[in-house]
Amino acid sequence: METENIKTKNVHQGANVRKLRQLVGMKQTTFGEMLGMNQQSVSRLEQKRVLEEDTLFKVANILHVAPDIIRNLEENPTSIVIENNTFQTGSSNVGVVENQRDNIVNHPVDQLMALNKEQASLYERMLTIEKEKNALLEKLLKEK
Repeated sequence: METENIKTKNVHQGANVRKLRQLVGMKQTTFGEMLGMNQQSVSRLEQKRVLEEDTLFKVANILHVAPDIIRNLEENPTSIVIENNTFQTGSSNVGVVENQRDNIVNHPVDQLMALNKEQASLYERMLTIEKEKNALLEKLLKEK
C-alpha cells in the first residue's frame, strides 16, 4: 500500500537522498563513512526507489532533515514546504554556502525557500497577465 502511494506521487527516495546530500555539499565517500558503508553502497542506496525505514532514519539524521522530507519529496524540490527541520543557525558548517565576494552565508534550506518564493512570485505575475489578457478579450468581444 505504501509503495503504491509513493509511485503515484512520483517520489524516488534514493534520488531525494542524493539531492539533499549534494545540497549540503557532501561527497558519497564522506556520506558513506558516516553511514558505515563504502562509496559504492551509497551509490546503490541512491538508486533505490524506496529505502528501508532504519536506513531512512540514519540518512535523515546525517543530513539533518526530517525523514518525511526524504519519504515525500517529489520531483520539483522548490514546491515543498520544509517543516520541523533540525537545522540550527551556527550548528554546523555542513551545507552552508559562503559567498566570498559579499561575505554572505546562505543555508541550503534558505536557498530552497528563496527559490520557492521566486517561483510563487512568477506564478502570481503570470496569473495577473492572464487576467489582464482575459479582461481585454472580454472588452473586445463586448465591442463587437
